[in-house]
Amino acid sequence: MAVSDGVHLIVPFAHCRAEPCREALRGLALPNVRKLLRRLVLEATDEGDPHSLSLPHERVLARAHGLQPVDGLIPLAALQVLQSGGEAGTEGWAWITPAHWRVGQDHIDMGHPQALQLDGDDSQALLAAMQPYFAEDGITLAYEAPLRWLARGDAFRNLPSASLDRVIGQRIANAWMPSGPAAGPLRRLQQEMQMLLYTLPLNDERERGGLLPVNSFWISGTGALPPGHPPRPANGLQVTPYLRDAALHDDWHAWAEAWRQLDARDGPRLLAEAEHGTPVRLTLCGDASARTWSSVAAGRWHRMAGWFGSTTVADLMEGL
Repeated sequence: MAVSDGVHLIVPFAHCRAEPCREALRGLALPNVRKLLRRLVLEATDEGDPHSLSLPHERVLARAHGLQPVDGLIPLAALQVLQSGGEAGTEGWAWITPAHWRVGQDHIDMGHPQALQLDGDDSQALLAAMQPYFAEDGITLAYEAPLRWLARGDAFRNLPSASLDRVIGQRIANAWMPSGPAAGPLRRLQQEMQMLLYTLPLNDERERGGLLPVNSFWISGTGALPPGHPPRPANGLQVTPYLRDAALHDDWHAWAEAWRQLDARDGPRLLAEAEHGTPVRLTLCGDASARTWSSVAAGRWHRMAGWFGSTTVADLMEGL
């Protein structure tokens, strides 16, 4: 997104279809967001599926960076490399997240990675133990954070993967596991790592200390950038993280409070930008779809019409 494009705020997890979320939303006034939206018009709608591999805000991000989103193949890891000043090239990239899977008789649940309480030392020790097995499949791993490693290898070029945020706290459906021609080696690698992690002394130490063992990993952000893809300036493009953790923990009280803070903090800022003539976009994302409102096409006739005046926030987000 170029600097001249103004400000574009993307709000992931602005809504979800769970009834407790809908109930929390009905109790929110969000006066600044309402006032802002009176100045804007609906510019774009991204209709999606709650069972898609990629989340709506990831598709919006792809378009903002000049990419056509393909479900499960939005190269977010490669974009991160590019934007951090690295050379992403046209190689395949992915994020690897250490994970704890709760295994039942007929299902597997994906625990929230934060529940691992994984520190940098344990994470890097795990990476060192696992790296030789990845290397056999032509994959290099680099430590980035305790719960995120950066992986590079041709195996990820055409491997659709489900967003980590899609599966946290959920039963891992087969449809969300790696599939297709590129998935075979990685499914085998995942099984090998489960056996390795089961016998790893580090996990024994963690359990003796009351911590969960790391017994698997999740692949996400897979794909490769097209040849000649230029780095697009991130100026003006903002993704708010404040609703994510509360939503993924099903803490709708905290989620509602995060919305109030966003309204108090970002609402006046975006209103001031719009008042000064800066192009402003606001994208609200649910678990299936997203909608973008913009000041670019909002003419005087629209502001006079006040079409949003009687619409509630809950009505606005219905269907996301």
